[in-house]
Amino acid sequence: MTRYLAARHYRWFGISAVALAGLCAWAGTELHLAYVPAGLFLLTAGLLFLMAFRPVIEIHEGYVSIGGRIIPWMDIRRLDRTGWISPLIIRITLFDDSRILLIYPGDLDSCNSLLRHLRRLSRDALIDGIPYRQYWGEVLAPGSERKPQSTLPRYRILRPEDEAEVERLYQRLKTVGNLDQKNSTDEK
Repeated sequence: MTRYLAARHYRWFGISAVALAGLCAWAGTELHLAYVPAGLFLLTAGLLFLMAFRPVIEIHEGYVSIGGRIIPWMDIRRLDRTGWISPLIIRITLFDDSRILLIYPGDLDSCNSLLRHLRRLSRDALIDGIPYRQYWGEVLAPGSERKPQSTLPRYRILRPEDEAEVERLYQRLKTVGNLDQKNSTDEK
């Protein structure tokens, strides 16, 4: 089992936003325009506290637990990632076409780890629209659909002048039988 808790910095940023809202409200007693940033700081603090107190996500061998909700891996039909990585936001579609918006406010490493666990253990799901086996590179084409090996690209190893020299030596070897400059009669 792996547990994913919200990052602590969301709480500290929320507390800081409340303190700044109080400071702006205090300044608003003299300058009424300061109530605008006080309200914005309170709104920001509310969003940060909402992120800080998200339910725990637990990854088990047979299911994922989001707060009190248990979702078996075989019930997950689709995992679609949004552009958000930290906090991680994923749309999960279940077998009955119900959707869950998973929001995990963790640090970048935890978000990437959770995303990898979700993708790896959702074996019946489409991952960002790609079937599981194809996404992880496990799909092998049937024997009749395989491309012949001759279609692979041919890369140059030698320069053209070196290739010409190798070809010349090969032709000489083919006609004479050896590459030595000496005559076979000189050896005796």
